[in-house]
Amino acid sequence: MHFVTFSCYRREPLLQTARAREIFETELERVRRWYGVAIAAYVVMPEHVHLLMGEPERGELSLALQMLKQIVSRKVRPAGLRRFWQSRYYDFCVWSEEKFRQKIDYIHLNPVRRGLVERAEDWRWSSYRHYARGVDGVVEIESELTANRRERLGGRPRLKVLPPYSAARNKGGAASV
Repeated sequence: MHFVTFSCYRREPLLQTARAREIFETELERVRRWYGVAIAAYVVMPEHVHLLMGEPERGELSLALQMLKQIVSRKVRPAGLRRFWQSRYYDFCVWSEEKFRQKIDYIHLNPVRRGLVERAEDWRWSSYRHYARGVDGVVEIESELTANRRERLGGRPRLKVLPPYSAARNKGGAASV
């Protein structure tokens, strides 16, 4: 899994509106399907994004992220603004269960730490509700819950999922479930 972070140009809050964040989520799901990328967690903040994601089944990670950024930029960039995203992204490979859980906590608690909401569940543009309540959002989250649903429907998990994570076990101070 990759913990990926990328920012809006000069860290401007170009994703500050609900509409912009919803477009990002819709396009993330579209890119997830197109490239066959497993998304374990995400959060869309006003000026940056965090993703916990696997390698794409089709293409390279950099290509999938480039496509995502280009599509979102075309749909959300204000008229007259030349650049929407910083050119690069930060990528940290997650190899252990401990780091996997740390990164999910970090992602889900980001809006709380920034003072945007009091509880992680109050920020609609993240995967927190999937883990806390099993709620399906715009973006399909690759988790134990998703794998179990596929199995019940007669399918097989797409890929090996890291050990189970539950927001109820979250030690980072998020609201209990």
